[in-house]
Amino acid sequence: MLRRRLNVCLFGATAVLATALAAPAPLHAQNQNNAAGVIVDADGVLRTRVVTDRFGELMKRRVTEAKAALDRDLARPSKIRYVSLTRLEAAIAEKLARGEGLTDEMKSLAGLTRIQYVFFYPETGDIVIAGPAEGFTPDLTGRIVGITSGRATLQLEDMIVALRAFPPGGQKTDVVGCSIDPTKEGLKRMQDFLVAISGRVAPSDAERIALGLRENLGLQTVTINGVSPNTHFAQVLVEADYRMKLIGIGLETPPVKITSYVSKARPRDVARNAMQRWYFTPDYECVRVSEDKLAMELVGQGVKLIGADELVRGDGTRVAAADSDAAGNAFTKSFTARYEALADKSPVYAQLRNLIDMAVAAAFIQQQDYYGQADWRMEVFSSEDALAVETYEAPKQVETAVNAIWKGNTLMTPVGGGVNIQPRLALSSDNLLSDDKGEVKSLREQTGIGELAKDRWWWD
Repeated sequence: MLRRRLNVCLFGATAVLATALAAPAPLHAQNQNNAAGVIVDADGVLRTRVVTDRFGELMKRRVTEAKAALDRDLARPSKIRYVSLTRLEAAIAEKLARGEGLTDEMKSLAGLTRIQYVFFYPETGDIVIAGPAEGFTPDLTGRIVGITSGRATLQLEDMIVALRAFPPGGQKTDVVGCSIDPTKEGLKRMQDFLVAISGRVAPSDAERIALGLRENLGLQTVTINGVSPNTHFAQVLVEADYRMKLIGIGLETPPVKITSYVSKARPRDVARNAMQRWYFTPDYECVRVSEDKLAMELVGQGVKLIGADELVRGDGTRVAAADSDAAGNAFTKSFTARYEALADKSPVYAQLRNLIDMAVAAAFIQQQDYYGQADWRMEVFSSEDALAVETYEAPKQVETAVNAIWKGNTLMTPVGGGVNIQPRLALSSDNLLSDDKGEVKSLREQTGIGELAKDRWWWD
C-alpha cells in the first residue's frame, strides 16, 4: 500500500458574516425544476432543503396565477419604479389602524428587484427608493421572485430591518453581518483526530475521515451583528454565505461556471491546516451623489468576495496567516466576476445584493438626515410592536461541511465554514462618485411626484 498524506483545510468565518454547513450529498444548481433553500429548526440549527418540480409545471402555474391576480400595472415590467417609503408607511399605518393586514404589493415593495436610486423631495417630504420592477410570485421554496426574470424581489421586512439599523436620530451601526466559528474545543478534538489517523490512509478511508472530522469539530456557533437574528434579513445573510462555501469546497454545483477552491488547491497549499475564510462585502465605490445631496445612485453589481487565511494550532487556537492562498484567490476572483450571472439564476445571491443595497440606502438616508428634513419619525417601521419583522427562528448553530478529495497520493479534506457590510464606508468621501453630468439630479427632477394622488405610494 502506498503511503498517503492527509491534508486538511478549514473553512471558517470569523469576521462578520460566515457560515459552514454540512451537506449529505452534493447540492446541484437551482434551475426551473429544482430550488434550493434553508430552514432553521426549533433548536436553531440551519439546514439545507431542496424542492423539486420535476417538469416545472408548479412554477409555471404560479406564474400564470400571479399574472391573473396582480394589478396589470403592477405586473408589467418597469425599467424604473418609484416607492415612497414615507407614503408607504402612512398607508400601512392606516391599514393597521383598521385591523387589516398588509397587501402583497406592500410586502414586496411593488415588485422592485433592485434599489438603484434614493431621492428626497423636501417640498413633499417624500423619501423615495427606485429601480427596476416586475410582477412577482413565490418560487418553490417560498422565495418571492419576479414572474418575468425570476430575480428575487425586495421585501419590505428586509427594508425595515435596514432602516432600523440606521434609524432617525439613532446610533450609527458600523457593521451588519454575522460570523460562524468552530469552538476551541472542537478544533482541539479535530487536531487530536488528525494526529490519531496520521500515517497511512487509503482511498477507501475518505468517507470515514470526513465523518470523523465532522463529528469532532461538531456544531459551529453563529453570531449575527447589527440586525436582529430573528429576521429574514439575517437568514438570507447566513444562507448566501453557506451556499457560497459549498460551491467553494465542491459540495454544490453552481448554475454558472465558477472556479472552485478545490479545483485549484494543491496538497502543499493545505499542508499547514490553514483556516480559509471568505467574506462577501459591498463594492464600496458604488455610490454616486448629486451635488445638491438630494439624489443618490447605486452603481455596479454591488458585491464582491474576498478571502483571508487563518492558521489552526494544535491546541485549537487560531492565528493570522502571513501569506495568501492561490487557490482561494482564484475562487474569490471567479465568484466576484460571475456574481451578477449567478444572482440571475440563484435568487439567494440577488437577495444578498438587495440587502447590501438596502443597508447602504438606509445609511445614506440617515447620513443626509432625510428623516429630520422630512419630519419622518418612522413610528410604524421602527416599532416591533406596531409591525413585527422579528418572526423567524434565529440561526444559532450550523454543522461542519466536509468534502474529501484525492489529489495524487494526498487526501485533501476541505472543511466548509462572510459577509461584512459596512454601509457607512461606502458613503465616505474617498469612495463617493460625483454626478459630473447631473444625470442623477435630473432623474430625481423628472419623477412627476407633484402629480400623484396623496395616497399613491408607488408609481412608474
